[in-house]
Amino acid sequence: MLTPRLFFPSGEWEFAYRSRVRPCVVYGGADIGQQIRDLERGCHLLVATPGRLVDMMERGKIGLDFCKYLVLDEADRMLDMGFEPQIRRIVEQDTMPPKGVRHTMMFSATFPKEIQMLARDFLDEYIFLAVGRVGSTSENITQKVVWVEELDKRSFLLDLLNATGKDSLTLVFVETKKGADALEDFLYHEGYACTSIHGDRSQRDREEALHQFRSGKSPILVATAVAARGLDISNVKHVINFDLPSDIEEYVHRIGRTGRVGNLGLATSFFNERNINITKDLLDLLVEAKQEVPSWLENMAYEQHHKGGGSRGRSKSSRFSGGFGARDYRTSSGFGSSSSSSSRSTSSRSGGSGSRGFGGGGYGGFYNSDGYGGNYNSQGVDWWGN
Repeated sequence: MLTPRLFFPSGEWEFAYRSRVRPCVVYGGADIGQQIRDLERGCHLLVATPGRLVDMMERGKIGLDFCKYLVLDEADRMLDMGFEPQIRRIVEQDTMPPKGVRHTMMFSATFPKEIQMLARDFLDEYIFLAVGRVGSTSENITQKVVWVEELDKRSFLLDLLNATGKDSLTLVFVETKKGADALEDFLYHEGYACTSIHGDRSQRDREEALHQFRSGKSPILVATAVAARGLDISNVKHVINFDLPSDIEEYVHRIGRTGRVGNLGLATSFFNERNINITKDLLDLLVEAKQEVPSWLENMAYEQHHKGGGSRGRSKSSRFSGGFGARDYRTSSGFGSSSSSSSRSTSSRSGGSGSRGFGGGGYGGFYNSDGYGGNYNSQGVDWWGN
């Protein structure tokens, strides 16, 4: 199985426990010597990142002659990360059994045309199966969007953390590595047990941070987008977009870290002038998911539409509008032969949020303190429905 990254590789052993199946993992940032020794003991199930797998193949440590099943996980992210040459090297090299002989599966929350073209090359007469609408959000996630100025974000974050409880696992997303380190340091000095992961951390540091988070020793994890996919921690109760991403696809993947395995979850996003580029897509997503929509967001989308600014900064997220990846492109002219597809479808530290967060006041006077229906105030509203 190919995956863009491995954060908690010990998980592969859980499914093979007390069976005759021997799993191995190979990934960058870890001791390659130990990985080679593991492979030499025998391997039935290999989970790998593309770069390290190619390295092992070129060293003559791995042969794919008897590969029966090939799984490409998060194929769209692997393409975004520039792994297509390595993927093609693995799939199209001489010893890999050809399509039709091996079974090939591709998994992703989004399937834009580029990924389906890759599937055409790697899969033989494949079935396109969409579970729900591709790119949509789980109905188990309650989504909240609040207007918070940049200078007020830290104070507002403390309010949320106080309201969710000390033992609740909370995942906080920021945009930069520097921002992750700074926010972790801030929360630590505020007395919160927290940790962080981002691209500059070593594999060992990432694994340790995730262990601390998963076990509840550090119930707050500050992360960059590097952790948005691949994390499978069933009891994350709250995802907070301290910094909203620049495209709606990333938003979908981030909030998908909560509300997993039938659990209920909450996703809160801090929105301000810096996030105008995703206004329309975010509004559409909230409406489709039957979530409460702040009036100021509707007004902003309306004004953007009438000013002709609705498409700014949407080179990637434009795939979302209309259900990106939700149809089989083989049925489109010029893509290839058509084929059938299947589808299955609390308390406030400052005594109130009206003075900050929702007020905004900087976008045509649309924003006011009650523009979000009072969901985030100091009157003890129970966000969890208890």
